[in-house]
Amino acid sequence: MNENENYEQEYDYEEANRQAEEQRMLRRRKRRRKAAIQRIVFLMVLLVAAAAAVFLALFVLPEDSRFHGIGNLFSGGRSNAPSNEIVVTEPATEAVTEAVTEAVTEPMPVQTEAPPVTEAPVDSAQAAAAIEEARLLAAGYDYDGAIALLQGIPSYETSAEITAAIAEFENAKNACVAIDVTTVPHIFYHSLINDTDRAFNVEVLGQSEVDGMNAWMTTVEEFDKITQTMYDNGYVFVRLRDLVVQSVDENGNVSFSPNMNLMLPPDKKPVVLSVDDLSYYHSYEPAGYPDKLVLDENGDVKCHYVTSDGVEHIGDYDVVPRLNTFLAQHPDGAYKGARGLIAMTGYNGVFGYRTDADYELQENLMSDQSDWLSRHPDFNRQTEIAEATKIADALKQEGWEFASHTWGHLSVTNKTVDELRVDNEKWVNNVQNIVGPVDTIIFAHGNDIGNWEDYSSDNEKYQYFKSAGYNFFCNVDGSQPYWVQIRSDYVRQGRIDLDGYMLYQSSLGETTVIDDMFLASQVFDQRRPTPVVANGEE
Repeated sequence: MNENENYEQEYDYEEANRQAEEQRMLRRRKRRRKAAIQRIVFLMVLLVAAAAAVFLALFVLPEDSRFHGIGNLFSGGRSNAPSNEIVVTEPATEAVTEAVTEAVTEPMPVQTEAPPVTEAPVDSAQAAAAIEEARLLAAGYDYDGAIALLQGIPSYETSAEITAAIAEFENAKNACVAIDVTTVPHIFYHSLINDTDRAFNVEVLGQSEVDGMNAWMTTVEEFDKITQTMYDNGYVFVRLRDLVVQSVDENGNVSFSPNMNLMLPPDKKPVVLSVDDLSYYHSYEPAGYPDKLVLDENGDVKCHYVTSDGVEHIGDYDVVPRLNTFLAQHPDGAYKGARGLIAMTGYNGVFGYRTDADYELQENLMSDQSDWLSRHPDFNRQTEIAEATKIADALKQEGWEFASHTWGHLSVTNKTVDELRVDNEKWVNNVQNIVGPVDTIIFAHGNDIGNWEDYSSDNEKYQYFKSAGYNFFCNVDGSQPYWVQIRSDYVRQGRIDLDGYMLYQSSLGETTVIDDMFLASQVFDQRRPTPVVANGEE
């Protein structure tokens, strides 16, 4: 046996002795504790027995045997001890001692937390309703919103349908790809032609007016075909501001950077939309356009339209309600409920309501404004403003946004800064009071306050508009499929005109910027007068 083995044997022996000693001490402590308990129990029993004996002797036993029978109470009737000696029998003492000992030595129960209340499983009808609502959000690519909605339902984990829907939305979100926001096109319309017989009636309107309608406007039939075809080709409406991330520093200065997190499925393509001149000018009246926007019985924005035979209709007779109806049926055609920008002038009022101050003051009126006032002797500007404000609020609820188109539909390239200031103040006082503050200006006539180069610090017009709160600027550039400038202090985008002239040129086989969106030859309304000339000139 070597030294290590000797050490191991000695170590085991000492450890065994130590454990044995611990066991002996434990047994001694138990015996001492048991003895102490027995003594306590004995005293308690003695005191109780004595009290009982006194009670019986004084109040229960007959008077002649009250004190003689006390001893028998403790002997169980079997004791031969003298009547004045109290004896407690051993069996009784042992039984009580063992009971108390067990109670004292029994480990105290460990307090545990109450079991959690099990929540009731999700009702199947509730789950179905929530999933339907979540699917609508997910259809508009708001996967996070859809998931949060379902996870907000108590005990959602108990519903296999809900957890499966969450997994589905997570997978769809993970399949999306980031959009290059500098390559997003921007299309726009004017009000739609509903009646080509009236819109192209030279005898009523005159040749110049017909040429303008033919070149600048789109028919209802063309709009419907374009909208459906672009949807079929994967186009999704996004907001102009979706293209950027906007931040504000501690001094209130706004800055912009490209939005790297605009995510869509790989087969989808974003496009921005705007609508110009949604004021229903007096000049539109004989051409068969709607005359104003109204709210229907459901609170939805519709058009008030009077046909050539004088019958009034409420319905989808222009871009706004028509697109709303289409996207209600095709929610995946818009990113998170996006619609478009409505570029507003103010000199004839807004939405067909004569809200401009000139109508009330009867100053600086054109002949068609004076004629309208003469036909509406009950005109009240505040009533017009109130009705127009209801329309603006409803449009914002539906997802539409607003932009300035200048109050007087100005060509900004040939105006001074002072002239632009006066015009913008009129816009603020007569349009912004209805639609609310805006930070976007869409220049009329497709013009701009600069060339294709960046706006510079010495551009007085830019500096004025920037100081007036404008950050987003749009012109018209139909020569490129997209044109986007995202700079730290502004965002600028070129727009593509989907009007009669563009459709006509493309339908002839000429290469245009709309070729990737749809085939104009399949869209062009053959009821149009041809050739379609630009701005009244071939």
